[in-house]
Amino acid sequence: MGILIDITEIMKLLPHRYPFILVDRVVELVEGDRIIALKNVTINEPFFAGHFPGVPIMPGVLIIEAMAQAGGILFAVSQPEEKRGGPVYFMGMDKVKFRKPVVPGDQLFFEVKILNMRSKAVKMSGIATVEGKCVAEAEFMATLGGK
Repeated sequence: MGILIDITEIMKLLPHRYPFILVDRVVELVEGDRIIALKNVTINEPFFAGHFPGVPIMPGVLIIEAMAQAGGILFAVSQPEEKRGGPVYFMGMDKVKFRKPVVPGDQLFFEVKILNMRSKAVKMSGIATVEGKCVAEAEFMATLGGK
């Protein structure tokens, strides 16, 4: 898998910035359908200082946030050009499950699929994997904010 969308292009699609941008690159994307995105998890992440000292584990809510950011990229690029660039707001989540801890050194892949999309809202399902094993999964909804 190569880089389809790099961090510079991701930052044009999402309003998030350090330390809260949680997607490093997009490796596969089919507009209106699905995305595969990557987060390289490093010990330098600010949340590892407190979660947990001596046993660093990526917080589950940040795994889901990263998954939602990947979905936000998919939703944004699936819109007409004039609607891109505004915020994508996370509206809700269902069926969230955490399967395994994510630790520094892991490569976290997100595969997000659109279940139902309207002009300003979307429902998606996602799975997060490390080395091909599921670490988390969820369904979530998002909406486009004004540009």
